[in-house]
Amino acid sequence: MKILIWNIMHGGGRRADKIVERIGQGRPDIVILTEFRGTPPSREIASRIEDLGLPYQLNTASENHPAKNALLLASHWPLRRIHWRRPPEPAERRLLAHVRAPTPITIAAVHVPNRVSGIKYPFLDALRDLTRRRRGSGALIAGDFNTGRINEDETVKCFNRREDDFMTAMSKAGWADAYRSVHGRKRAYTWRAPGGGGSFRLDHAFINRSAQGRLLDARIDWPPGNPKPPSDHAALWITLKD
Repeated sequence: MKILIWNIMHGGGRRADKIVERIGQGRPDIVILTEFRGTPPSREIASRIEDLGLPYQLNTASENHPAKNALLLASHWPLRRIHWRRPPEPAERRLLAHVRAPTPITIAAVHVPNRVSGIKYPFLDALRDLTRRRRGSGALIAGDFNTGRINEDETVKCFNRREDDFMTAMSKAGWADAYRSVHGRKRAYTWRAPGGGGSFRLDHAFINRSAQGRLLDARIDWPPGNPKPPSDHAALWITLKD
């Protein structure tokens, strides 16, 4: 089971063709796109990846505000949306679903608001609440967290103690950071600030204890040698045993 987690930047825009091409090259079974929108480029991406073997799709795009950042979850297998008890807000930034794969898994796709929004920390608290209630069958929480560990996940100072504590709390709750589980303390980054303002690991996948034995690989994927990649974020690939 190959899972792609990718912030496609502003709904894809004129980069939609390149985004679809990159998705097709990786041949994922499940795709989580953050900064998906209700705009024509995003809708085009969703339509075209159906033909790549991802016909089952859920999204959180707003019909009234199509330019808002939202989420797309696309799958090779049927999806069932799950009610999120005490969910984080805004609604466009979270999606909880059950994937009816040969070995089923529950996925929470998220895009944590940034600090300026004023709602980042309540959102992170709601995710910690979810981890306490999703300890049974296999589950994954993945997306753009706008959060990382101090020093480890940044080239210049950015993360604060509360954000670092969230990463620690996930581990203590039994949710493994998939990338760190495979690569230890190896430095890698998923977002580069414009103008050389530093690099950061913002995009994560956390796996609960029930699914950790299925983890085969995790990698951060920047297009090789491409000075103008399709997004300002790297893709995060997670591979689980079927």
